[in-house]
Amino acid sequence: MLLYFAPIQLQKLYSSFWLFDKMSKRSNRALSIVTSSTFIFAAAAGLVTIHSSHPSSKPVIVEALASPSSTRLLTHNSLRQTSSISPPSSSKSVLTKLAAEKNRPAVGTGNNPFQNLFSDVASTLAQTTTSSSSSSSMAELDLKICSMISYSWDEIRSDLESKQTPDEREFRSNVEKGIGPPSPLNKIRLYDESNKEEDIRVTFYRDHASWCPYCQKVWMFLEEKRIPYRVEKVNMRCYGEKPASFQRLQPSGAIPVAIIDGKVYNQSNDIIFALEQLYNGPGHKAMLPSQDEEEVEKRMKAQELLALERKLFSAWMYWLTGSSRSKDSFINVLKQVENELKASKGDFFLGKEVSIVDCMFAPFLERMAASLIFFKGYQIRVPKGEKTEYPCINKWFDAMETLESYTLTKGCYYSHCWDLPPQLGGCTYEQGGEPFEKAINGERLLDGSRGSWDLPLVPHLGGVEPDWDWCGDENAAKREAVERLSFNHGAIVSFASRGAGKKGFPSYSAPLSDPNAVPNEAVKGSVDACLRLVSMAMLNGLDSVSKDMDVLVESLAKDGGSDHVENVIASLAYLRDRVGVPRDMRLPAARQLRGHLNYVIGKMC
Repeated sequence: MLLYFAPIQLQKLYSSFWLFDKMSKRSNRALSIVTSSTFIFAAAAGLVTIHSSHPSSKPVIVEALASPSSTRLLTHNSLRQTSSISPPSSSKSVLTKLAAEKNRPAVGTGNNPFQNLFSDVASTLAQTTTSSSSSSSMAELDLKICSMISYSWDEIRSDLESKQTPDEREFRSNVEKGIGPPSPLNKIRLYDESNKEEDIRVTFYRDHASWCPYCQKVWMFLEEKRIPYRVEKVNMRCYGEKPASFQRLQPSGAIPVAIIDGKVYNQSNDIIFALEQLYNGPGHKAMLPSQDEEEVEKRMKAQELLALERKLFSAWMYWLTGSSRSKDSFINVLKQVENELKASKGDFFLGKEVSIVDCMFAPFLERMAASLIFFKGYQIRVPKGEKTEYPCINKWFDAMETLESYTLTKGCYYSHCWDLPPQLGGCTYEQGGEPFEKAINGERLLDGSRGSWDLPLVPHLGGVEPDWDWCGDENAAKREAVERLSFNHGAIVSFASRGAGKKGFPSYSAPLSDPNAVPNEAVKGSVDACLRLVSMAMLNGLDSVSKDMDVLVESLAKDGGSDHVENVIASLAYLRDRVGVPRDMRLPAARQLRGHLNYVIGKMC
């Protein structure tokens, strides 16, 4: 008997997945789903949807990632708790992590997590410009400081281009055309010049911040099948408002959405199935086992694995948002996944080729590896060569990281650990996670010796998060960071200056997401000068800017005073903590930028 993947069969195959996919997108309601065979999942009433997006309508580096640096700010005592976020009993100041390390006095300390975020601290930091004369004086000082750094952004860009590889120099041109290696910056995706923009049949609506796991699997699927598409980005509710045009298209506001040949598909699995059916000819990889009789066993295995994926997801949710009582249940299911990969005849779930099963597992296994080490101290992914209870899962991750479709969409631990709580309503912290939490947040290496974001950077974040070796060497990472800074420096300076500006209204539930914040105009020149120093340091080494750095710091302290220095520090830290992966740049570049920003902050402390 043939197992035929007609629409009704595929719908049954994904039934448990679709139930969650449809209902989890609705905010402010209790969620309780029981499937006949695989899982029971309940989400708290009043939670913000997991399908939400980013606040800013315009790019900063691309857009501003809301990722707090303070520890244990977001906890959720129970999966069924109705309040969205519970303040911890002892939250820490977040003026800068470096300030705490240097035993400098904390600013804005309190027990409410939303009063300990940079966006809140910004409103209390040296807002002393009470007259037009003082404002004018600070602006003149800022212009003076800005002019102290001799090299311009044009000169930085020229220096960068002299060091770039031919492929790197073509990056912006290729992004605009939608050809070459994929990028989160793509607005259209053609792959090569044989495809034309007017022939695009798919418009893909995804979140600005590249946080949504359901968007990620559709994104991967499009790339793996090499289907040309157009990208439209929308906000998630926990970061901002959705445009009216999108609400008319999708009344629930849920993402992802795709328009294919004029027809709207508003569920991730509906989109994937339609793409598989409509793009099954030459040039488009088959992601489902074929309907040939010899493929029956593989199709049945795919069905089993997709049910296992939902079972794993449910167990993860129970533990991540609940108590340690759910730990053993999660581990038991994860071991089933390990055994399935061990039994596979290749590195992927169905053998030697990536399939729809891998696309379904990838977004959630990726987030499990990040969140469980951060919140629970439970490590799944390890650097190559280290011992692990899950060698086959680690081998699967290695295989996935050979695919452009996956590396394009992959996030880092830091981004995930601060994008998940506002999507889920909070994650429960357990004591065993604290050392890993501090390492991921940039506070301390596991050995406690120094800041984990301080230069020189330690490989694999000291054993916490494997390096992204496929991105090239350290110099390539630095060039990538400088390219992003220099290309969009004006918007980035303005965005960073929010750290010393005024809070916006209304506020949103995602920590540090403040799309309506007002930058402090009086620090823009100083921030600009610091970012030029950071760029030159990444291109030519710290020694090349040491004299300029000393002169700048002296002038900031002498002419600007402590208030101005604190405002510049707050602005640089504000930017540092909002570098998003993959949205703004890849992890190695993000680590270099964070580390070099810490270098400049350290000089001013």
